[in-house]
Amino acid sequence: MPASEERLRPPPSDRLAGPELFLNLSGTLEILRKEPSPQRDGHRQATVLHRGHVRLVLFAFNAGGRLAAHRARGLVTIQALRGTVIVRTPEARYELVAPQALALDPGVEHEVDAPEEADMLLGVHMDKDD
Repeated sequence: MPASEERLRPPPSDRLAGPELFLNLSGTLEILRKEPSPQRDGHRQATVLHRGHVRLVLFAFNAGGRLAAHRARGLVTIQALRGTVIVRTPEARYELVAPQALALDPGVEHEVDAPEEADMLLGVHMDKDD
């Protein structure tokens, strides 16, 4: 694998194995913020849980970071852990500060902006049929 394609961390199947999983969110955020790789859209992210129908992804945003508009097939939860994240949907604009959270039904388009350095936990909870 060329150096530019090397993984920054072990794959989720290795990191997230076992019948019990302790999630050290602050430790993971510290590691994310120190990673040497270029950031994508002003943020770094790491999957912290990928089990069955549940996915949890931790985001470390720089000021001005964003997630472009997208949809998920499952129920989405967005929790501000630090700083402010602004979530826009076709229906509303939500300004979340820790420890506020937002839940979106499957298929609701949303985008996220971080006007300041911020941390966020994103969950996608799929139906058992997906």
